[in-house]
Order: sequence, then C-alpha cells, then structure tokens
Amino acid sequence: MSWIDDVRKRIPFIAKRETSDNLWIKCSGCGQMVFSREYEENLSVCPQCGHHGRIGPDARFAQIFDDGYDELETPKTTDDPLKFRDSKKYPDRLRAARLATNETDALITASGTIDGHPAVIGVQDFAFMGGSMGVAVGAAFLAGVRRAIALHAPYIIFTAAGGARMQEGILSLMQMPRTTVAIAELREAGLPYIVVMTDPTTGGVTASYAMLGDVQMAEPGALIGFAGQRVIETTIREKLPEGFQRAEYLLDHGMLDMVVKRHDLRETLARLIGFLMVDKAAA
Repeated sequence: MSWIDDVRKRIPFIAKRETSDNLWIKCSGCGQMVFSREYEENLSVCPQCGHHGRIGPDARFAQIFDDGYDELETPKTTDDPLKFRDSKKYPDRLRAARLATNETDALITASGTIDGHPAVIGVQDFAFMGGSMGVAVGAAFLAGVRRAIALHAPYIIFTAAGGARMQEGILSLMQMPRTTVAIAELREAGLPYIVVMTDPTTGGVTASYAMLGDVQMAEPGALIGFAGQRVIETTIREKLPEGFQRAEYLLDHGMLDMVVKRHDLRETLARLIGFLMVDKAAA
C-alpha cells in the first residue's frame, strides 16, 4: 500500500465520486468525447465534426413524425425456419437482439403525419443483428406498403443493413423479389416510394428495395454499397478512389438524388410529399 492510499483511508469525509457510465459519448467520426445530453439534443449528430450517428426506430419516428404515430404490429413469422446453428443457436441470437433493442425484428414500421401529410415510415435498426434482412423484415416491409396503400399515403424507408440474414439462407434472399413486388404494388396505386439510406446500407438490401425509390436520399457520410471495398479492390486489382461508397461520392456519380442532413430531413420529406402528392390531394 502506498502512502497516498494510507492517507486517503485516514480521511473519513472523502467519498468516492459516482459518475454515470453514459455521461459522455465518443464520436465514431472524430473520436472526440461529447456530452450525452448535447449529443441527443443535436439529433445524435456530433457537434464537432457533423458525423451522423446510428439511431433506432423510436428516435427516428420522434424526429420525423408530427406529435404521435401509430406503430404497426410486426407480422408473425417463424423464428428459425432452417434450424440454423453456428456458435450459437439462431433463436438465442434473436432473443438477445430483442432483449437489447426491445424490438421484434430489424424493421419497424409506423404511420402518422409529416407536417400534416399522411405517411408510412419503415426504419431498419442496425443494432438488431446488423439490420439484416430476413423473412420478418420482408413481411414488415410488405405490411408497411399495404398500410400506405390503404391510407393512400407515400411509403418512406430508412435503410440500415449489413445485407441478407445468413441464418435464414435462401429464405432471406427471397425477400429481395418479395419487396420488389411490394414496391410495384405501391406504384400501381400511384403512390410515392422514398428511400433514405443511412449508415450503413449494404448487401442484399442495396441490391433490392434500397435502390428502387422514386426519390433516392441519404444522410451525410453514409456507407452505401453492395460488396465491401476490400472485396472490390481484390476483384478488380485496383485502388478505389477516396470516399468510394460514401453518400457524397454516390451523389456526384448519379446514384443519389440528394444528401440531406438529419436536421433538414423532416422539412425535406414534407416538401417532397407535398410535390409528389399534389395531384392525389386534388383528386
């Protein structure tokens, strides 16, 4: 025992300071420590560098919808259709993800209004098994589209995914054509389909419903692509340009219509809906 510890023990009025574990957040963009309350009040955007942090459905709905919204019940699906097991059983992974996020699966859908305009919004949560696309995600997407058609409202999807869910094998890949058919139903009804890609949007999600929007948007700095950068570099044996697969690069090369900061998303979506639904409102 050092003499400092000995002296400290002899002073009865010095108590151990208790501090909250989540008082500060380290920005994954610039590495700076940000006061949690300031970070949340800034919509989970770093006030130092402008990095847009990942957020879940509850925060997204609160930021976009007017006061109040109606969350759709996630359709019931089979949890483990292939009886898949790797280092853990698939049902155990699902149980852990549900406990950690308080969500039934990776896509949550809700209906409400945006500046008075009716809309249905689906939000993928990367915190739920990397936002991976499985049967439940496909079912939730379809339910969201059907609700939009019933309400005669646009469907807006916020994507965030690592791709298809490997534990569901071919069934997860079948959600690609399933969601594509759902989008065709939405267009047959003459309703807009708006995609907002957030960090990250990759794999089978990018290869299906994330790239089929009438309007393609993204948050600043979002990673967007199909295969990973290292896989592409190994395949083509070339060094990829700086910022490749980031939202700003895709905007410059015609794959996006706009990159919108989180603080401006609600206003931008409201304006878009007003433009796209003007004929429907008159009818």
